[in-house]
Amino acid sequence: MRANAGNVTFVMMMSKLSLFRGANSLPFPLLSSSYSSRFIHKPPKTLLILCSFSTNLTSLPYGPSLLRGKKKKPPLLLSDLSLASTRRDRDARRRKIGDFEEPDALLDEDEFTRVFEVSAVRVPAKDCFALENRLRGHLLNWPRIRNIARVPGDEIDEDVVKLLGRASDEEEEEDSVVDSVDRRIRGKAEGDGERLSPVLHRDQLARTFNSTGYLKFRNLAKISRPKRKRRTERTEGKEKVNKGSSRNEFAVVEVVEDQGGGDGDFEGLLGEGYGSCRGRWRGSTRLLLLDERYSGEEVQDLPEAIKVLFEEAKKTDASLSFELVRCRLTLFYDYWPMNEVLEALLPKGMIVPSAFEMVGHIAHLNLRDEHLPYKRLIAKVVLDKNQPKIQTVVNKIDPIHNDFRTMQLEVLAGNHSLVTMVVENGLRFHVDLARVYWNSKLGTERQRLLLGFDHNDVVCDVFAGVGPIALAAARIVKRVYANDLNPHAVEFMEQNSVVNKLEKRIEVFNMDGRRFIKAMFSSDKGQKVTQVVMNLPKDAAESLDAFCGVYNDRHRDEGLSFPTIHVYGFSKAADPEFDFHERIRIALSEVAVDVKMRKVRLVAPGKWMLCASFVLPKSVAFSRKAINDVD
Repeated sequence: MRANAGNVTFVMMMSKLSLFRGANSLPFPLLSSSYSSRFIHKPPKTLLILCSFSTNLTSLPYGPSLLRGKKKKPPLLLSDLSLASTRRDRDARRRKIGDFEEPDALLDEDEFTRVFEVSAVRVPAKDCFALENRLRGHLLNWPRIRNIARVPGDEIDEDVVKLLGRASDEEEEEDSVVDSVDRRIRGKAEGDGERLSPVLHRDQLARTFNSTGYLKFRNLAKISRPKRKRRTERTEGKEKVNKGSSRNEFAVVEVVEDQGGGDGDFEGLLGEGYGSCRGRWRGSTRLLLLDERYSGEEVQDLPEAIKVLFEEAKKTDASLSFELVRCRLTLFYDYWPMNEVLEALLPKGMIVPSAFEMVGHIAHLNLRDEHLPYKRLIAKVVLDKNQPKIQTVVNKIDPIHNDFRTMQLEVLAGNHSLVTMVVENGLRFHVDLARVYWNSKLGTERQRLLLGFDHNDVVCDVFAGVGPIALAAARIVKRVYANDLNPHAVEFMEQNSVVNKLEKRIEVFNMDGRRFIKAMFSSDKGQKVTQVVMNLPKDAAESLDAFCGVYNDRHRDEGLSFPTIHVYGFSKAADPEFDFHERIRIALSEVAVDVKMRKVRLVAPGKWMLCASFVLPKSVAFSRKAINDVD
């Protein structure tokens, strides 16, 4: 009794839900589906990586998904040789940029091929765009999939088209000739889409002459356009072969079945694939792919807008060119987005590493420990889905511990070159991630800092790196003094200053930060410094003690400048702003310091990066507690 009562309740719930379902909505699935796929080739010896993907979702969102469609690839109408040539071209492009695959983690891209059954309306090629606007809202609306597709084997050379004239339409041709002559005599041929005779064309040019010259002069474009090199016969032949193919890098549309036909058959005349089931050839056609909810529907079950289209076609001679056909839409590995591929590859419940930092052509990953067994697969997917912009994928092995702020990186995919070029704020920076430090995530913060500078400032960058702040400031301010402890960073900074034509507005030093501050403010150059940038979050706050007593050797009445200092730092405290403020006070040995604090970004859970800006207090500059020079 309880089981029966439960069944009755379930049926009543489903009947109530069906009341709220629209006419064009997807039906409610009663059974959950389970999907299991093996995406990885078997690695050698003992390591075997398997991926199973299952879901208990009761409904799937609109659009293509790896959970939908048929995994088993049916026989394609296109030859295997054509598909193989496309893959060879793709592999050649990857080898050109230095892509490589490790033998212990080889991704089987064919396992991501999915086939979807859709319906389409075959229409004449000349009317496809007009009909697309009429049927808009009923056509397929999938990302990166055009709702207009070519019909393979439907394009015929123009010379052959002349041989397929219609003898039964001689009267219509005579009428069209009479109408054409009449339009030419009356001078209305241009509006009808036909070419004017030379006499009428010269007459029209005379009427349209003005101060700018002749309007719409036919040969003007030919005169002004440079001569193009003639295409070789081999290139033209290749284009003719590819013309009409519906295959691209990530999708292919094939006609599975169409209705209608006739006694005529041009297959023997034109070759295999031409008109075998079309009957009488009526010209090149296109496929208007209908929305997925109309898959498998008959004409009488389609929306009224599509029915009207077929009714109008029956009243004209184009009835044979309008057909409702079933199509097979095949989506390949290159179509699926990176997140969806990684979600299918990684074990269920594992976080998908979808975010990474881009430094030129390099993708910089920060993989977790749980991702390390799959690091090669993750890197290959990241490389495949972001080519050609990304050519190298690296992962940071250890945190930054050295004084040069360089990272230990492991190349996971692509070429092994870590030398790249970054464009930021309109400047070009050459960077070698193996020897210098660069963080693209701070680009917005650097831009905010530059907005506070003007043409009267003199900037001193204590920890400049390769010069992202120093060189950008050199375009704005009078003078820039840039320093870094890393000799490789100084070398790249000098190179970048020459590349950006700013070498005359910047002076580069290779010193310790404390020693640089002491040397700068003890010289005449320090008297003109108005802005000091200390972008070394790990040690910048503790280096502030170098400002203690920088003006001890000078008189208070010399008109010395007290620059604005911008110092960056990390804090893991519950109140990071208060903690960073206290560290600044301790370093300066001064309690009364008016600091403007700002949170830059959350580096890690519970770890903030902050920026503190304050004017150097006079009591600190003339303090007697000066530190000794660093050896």
